[in-house]
Amino acid sequence: MATDIFAKRALLPDGWARNIQVRMVEGRITSISQTKDARQAPAEAVRVDILLPALANLHSHAFQRAMAGMTETRGPGEQDSFWTWRRLMYRFLERLDPAQVEAIAAQVYVEMLEAGYASVGEFHYLHHGPGGVSYDDPAEMSVRIAAAAAKTGIGITHLPVLYAQGGSDGRALAGGQLRFGTDLDGFADLTDRAAAAITTVGPDAKTGVAPHSLRAVGVEALTAVQSLRADAPIHMHIAEQRAEVVEILGTHGATPVKWLLEIMDVDTRWCLIHATHMDRAETEGLARSGAVAGLCPITEANLGDGIFNGASYLAADGRLGVGSDSNVRIALAEELRTLENGQRLQGKARAVLAGPEASTGRTLYGAALAGGAQALGRASGAIEEGIWADLVALDGDALALAGLDGDALLDGWIFAGDDTIVKDVWSAGRHVVRDGRHIARDRIEAAYRSAITDLRAEL
Repeated sequence: MATDIFAKRALLPDGWARNIQVRMVEGRITSISQTKDARQAPAEAVRVDILLPALANLHSHAFQRAMAGMTETRGPGEQDSFWTWRRLMYRFLERLDPAQVEAIAAQVYVEMLEAGYASVGEFHYLHHGPGGVSYDDPAEMSVRIAAAAAKTGIGITHLPVLYAQGGSDGRALAGGQLRFGTDLDGFADLTDRAAAAITTVGPDAKTGVAPHSLRAVGVEALTAVQSLRADAPIHMHIAEQRAEVVEILGTHGATPVKWLLEIMDVDTRWCLIHATHMDRAETEGLARSGAVAGLCPITEANLGDGIFNGASYLAADGRLGVGSDSNVRIALAEELRTLENGQRLQGKARAVLAGPEASTGRTLYGAALAGGAQALGRASGAIEEGIWADLVALDGDALALAGLDGDALLDGWIFAGDDTIVKDVWSAGRHVVRDGRHIARDRIEAAYRSAITDLRAEL
């Protein structure tokens, strides 16, 4: 059955256009046409003001949403950091059960869709029960992620994580890490089971692989994971923290990105998350590889990670996308705004990431569209025939957009507005956000409130 959208203004691959009709069949865009006015559109068409391709959120740890607001108190006698934050996360992990993970993930995906994302890359490393005890189904937690995605209608690329050691020196896992750990054989089985679960979500769902980091995966395992699922996306944390850079340099004699590029065939399948601390040679090398830099500016700011070398990376034609990572705050416009504002503070300049003769908003949004689609291995990122209908409609009456047109609409949304401007979202043609609200929010929010109340009472 065909579904039609009529947009007063739409961002097409060759630029902005007016009075655009988009037809979707079985989740894909099948035709795009221009009419003289709205009267020529089918009577049953959904009418919107501003239609854009929707972004992919390329990096999420859904369960961490339940910790939001709980780690903002400074510890006694030490400077708070990523590493002190991680200690609380491990305490938190002692209590999470599968039903709670499903409830949390569903709420996260509702908030992503309402923010204007149509799909997510779920970097999933919470595999086992407390103490590392396997569930009867080793992929139980992936089954719960699949259920959350199905409830919300979000497009998903599921990324089961290999976490094999406690540090780059090969030490054993301990404490909270035991819930993450697998050996190669166990990981291959878990990934196959997870992929079977994800296929039940929808025809657009995919499964990739995620070696957690150079701290958590050795060379042999890293090589094996790369060939585990042919042509599937490969995501990995890298160079997020200074302490990590020092550790990898001490173990391998090279900084993380430099060492990875030397030992692995990093190509367009790869998405390197954070890549915050790179020198010029690493920055240019990552750009040349064709991999995507997966940036998470809100989380990186919240954890004090540092600022990505964005200007020189884009100057080298590097590819990037954005993700909400810890999900401390899920806000698409703010994610892009934080990315640019960090560059401005670092460089003491304005419009740092804008392309020549292009607005900053259009540059950021366009880069994140292409990079996110590539990172998720998802045929999306444009209003174009044949690909998934991942679309977002904005409210043309929003004050932040008043009197604006063309690329200035993106500038207004990203730099002067917020996600309340989002009116409708389609994920692979599924119309899951209507008039700014997810169609299943009430039910999903109630389950989340129950889960979060119980969890926080135990901490």
